Amino acid sequence: MAFTAQLLLLSSLFLQPILVLSQTNGSIAVGAYLTATAEGNSSSSWLSPSGDFAFGFWPLGNNDLFLLSIWYAKIPDRTTVWYANNKPAVAPAPLGSTVNLTAHSGLVLTNPRGDELWKSETIVGVVANGVFNDTGNFVLEDDSSKKLWESFKNPTDTILPGQIIETRGSACFSTIGD
Repeated sequence: MAFTAQLLLLSSLFLQPILVLSQTNGSIAVGAYLTATAEGNSSSSWLSPSGDFAFGFWPLGNNDLFLLSIWYAKIPDRTTVWYANNKPAVAPAPLGSTVNLTAHSGLVLTNPRGDELWKSETIVGVVANGVFNDTGNFVLEDDSSKKLWESFKNPTDTILPGQIIETRGSACFSTIGD
């Protein structure tokens, strides 16, 4: 009897991390959306599983404009590490704008009138879900977990550990952590 109890206890210790991982995998379903709100509450961002990073609408001062971005969520000076970018210009969004995760266009940012302000580059395939991981990378995947688009492949002005910068399809250098 004591051996069975010990075995059960030992087994539960090994299974616990797997259960926790499955509960906080950073997956965002197709059809999910965020809205730029004045309160800056949780309806305007998604958190990575650890809560280290947030993806959503970052307020730009006090003028009801927002930047669709990724930022460090746990530090007092919430530093932006990626933002939606219509090269060469940044794509600011007015209050009430939304970003939708769609199956055929990926992430689509629209203003309150429904005009498209930005979208993730052309998607080849069908998006099954988004994955926001603890490295700060937001990834769009198909139903076989193939990466269709990712924020790390569309860098702005910040490079994160583990991020590889490519030019013309080949890696030119990698960052800290590789």
